[in-house]
Amino acid sequence: MTSHSTINSPAPRRPRPKVLTLTPAAAERVRTIMAAKGPAVAGLKIGVKKGGCAGMEYTMDWAESVAKFDEVVEDEGARVIIDPQAVLYLLGTEMDWKVDKLSAQFVFNNPNQKSACGCGESVNLVPVATEALEPPAV
Repeated sequence: MTSHSTINSPAPRRPRPKVLTLTPAAAERVRTIMAAKGPAVAGLKIGVKKGGCAGMEYTMDWAESVAKFDEVVEDEGARVIIDPQAVLYLLGTEMDWKVDKLSAQFVFNNPNQKSACGCGESVNLVPVATEALEPPAV
């Protein structure tokens, strides 16, 4: 009788949910601005902060580097860096670039947004529930 040793391999990792996706228009706009800014820019950094009449505001700034815990989204040559404190507020968000007669701006289609103020400058965001991050029961 021969004995076989069984090697316990780790369970397959569940794919991580995407924090943010870019529409083709948003990717093109970020890529164009990054090219104009030159190699000193690592990407467009997105975050959220408390403020405005609805409670929170999106923040955007050009980053020179990627910090240790930042999430990075790369699409069609565009790089968006997500502040780690914003991840649970942005999970599942689609970033778009909209142009109309009076404005051109990035728009966030965020499933975690519960409401927005009338002027559109601030939003009420709720973090993703931790249960939504757990693997489904088998």
